[in-house]
Amino acid sequence: MDAILIINGPNLDMLGIRQPEVYGYDTLADVEALCQRTAEEENVSIDFRQSDSEAEIMGWIKKGRATTSGLILNPAGFTSTSIAILDALLIYDRPIIEVHISPLFRRDEFRHLSYPSKAASAKIEGFGIRGYEFALRKLAEWARG
Repeated sequence: MDAILIINGPNLDMLGIRQPEVYGYDTLADVEALCQRTAEEENVSIDFRQSDSEAEIMGWIKKGRATTSGLILNPAGFTSTSIAILDALLIYDRPIIEVHISPLFRRDEFRHLSYPSKAASAKIEGFGIRGYEFALRKLAEWARG
């Protein structure tokens, strides 16, 4: 069974509370449950994580090279700021799908830049938490070859 690493960046632990007009009322637990159901349907396992720490996220990405066949990353607040996460992603030599719950192109101008996109195989944004499901299904398909 292939493992997919799912990393959520800063403040995503506050989904459902923080700006529901932007992110909706689903919680991070709802995202994890959706990913778990999808993983079972796709016959893959997931390693689901969240951190407000850039260093911790970088460590997970680097360690994931040895144990996972794909990565879903919602870099959240690090999207427009972290060259360090981009550098870690460039080391991760497996498919990467960047996911955003809200459409970045409709948000503040400074949010339009995404450093992780430079390393991503694909990017999904604006579909709410369903973006995670779409990404997971695609990574499972790629893992099957």
